[in-house]
Amino acid sequence: MKLILLTIGLLALGFAGIAIKIWAKKDGKFAGTCASQSPFLNQSGEACGMCGKLPSEQECRNEA
Repeated sequence: MKLILLTIGLLALGFAGIAIKIWAKKDGKFAGTCASQSPFLNQSGEACGMCGKLPSEQECRNEA
Protein backbone atom coordinates (compact mmCIF):
# COMPACT_ATOMS: atom_id res chain seq x y z
CA MET A 1 0.00 0.00 0.00
CA LYS A 2 2.85 2.38 0.80
CA LEU A 3 4.36 1.75 -2.64
CA ILE A 4 1.09 2.59 -4.39
CA LEU A 5 0.70 5.82 -2.43
CA LEU A 6 4.33 6.76 -3.12
CA THR A 7 3.84 6.09 -6.84
CA ILE A 8 0.66 8.16 -6.99
CA GLY A 9 2.36 10.97 -5.08
CA LEU A 10 5.36 11.04 -7.43
CA LEU A 11 3.10 11.02 -10.50
CA ALA A 12 1.05 13.87 -9.05
CA LEU A 13 4.23 15.83 -8.37
CA GLY A 14 5.37 15.30 -11.97
CA PHE A 15 2.04 16.43 -13.40
CA ALA A 16 2.03 19.46 -11.12
CA GLY A 17 5.54 20.39 -12.28
CA ILE A 18 4.55 20.17 -15.93
CA ALA A 19 1.38 22.19 -15.27
CA ILE A 20 3.37 24.90 -13.51
CA LYS A 21 5.86 25.01 -16.38
CA ILE A 22 3.06 25.41 -18.94
CA TRP A 23 1.38 28.08 -16.80
CA ALA A 24 4.61 30.02 -16.32
CA LYS A 25 5.61 30.03 -20.01
CA LYS A 26 4.27 32.65 -22.39
CA ASP A 27 1.28 31.19 -24.29
CA GLY A 28 1.96 27.79 -22.64
CA LYS A 29 4.56 26.79 -25.21
CA PHE A 30 7.59 24.64 -24.58
CA ALA A 31 10.81 25.85 -26.18
CA GLY A 32 12.75 23.56 -28.49
CA THR A 33 10.32 20.67 -28.67
CA CYS A 34 11.18 19.71 -32.26
CA ALA A 35 13.26 16.55 -32.52
CA SER A 36 15.37 18.29 -35.17
CA GLN A 37 16.85 20.48 -32.39
CA SER A 38 18.59 17.55 -30.69
CA PRO A 39 21.82 16.33 -32.30
CA PHE A 40 21.42 13.02 -30.43
CA LEU A 41 17.98 12.31 -31.90
CA ASN A 42 18.66 13.69 -35.37
CA GLN A 43 22.13 12.61 -36.42
CA SER A 44 21.34 12.54 -40.15
CA GLY A 45 19.87 16.06 -40.40
CA GLU A 46 16.31 15.00 -41.25
CA ALA A 47 13.24 17.23 -40.92
CA CYS A 48 11.05 17.08 -37.80
CA GLY A 49 8.33 14.43 -38.09
CA MET A 50 5.72 16.68 -36.45
CA CYS A 51 6.15 20.01 -38.25
CA GLY A 52 8.70 19.45 -41.05
CA LYS A 53 11.24 21.91 -39.59
CA LEU A 54 14.80 21.41 -40.75
CA PRO A 55 17.69 21.59 -38.24
CA SER A 56 18.95 24.78 -39.92
CA GLU A 57 15.61 26.62 -39.38
CA GLN A 58 14.91 28.57 -36.18
CA GLU A 59 11.10 28.52 -35.94
CA CYS A 60 8.70 25.59 -35.93
CA ARG A 61 6.51 25.39 -39.03
CA ASN A 62 3.43 24.54 -36.92
CA GLU A 63 3.09 27.98 -35.31
CA ALA A 64 -0.58 28.37 -36.29
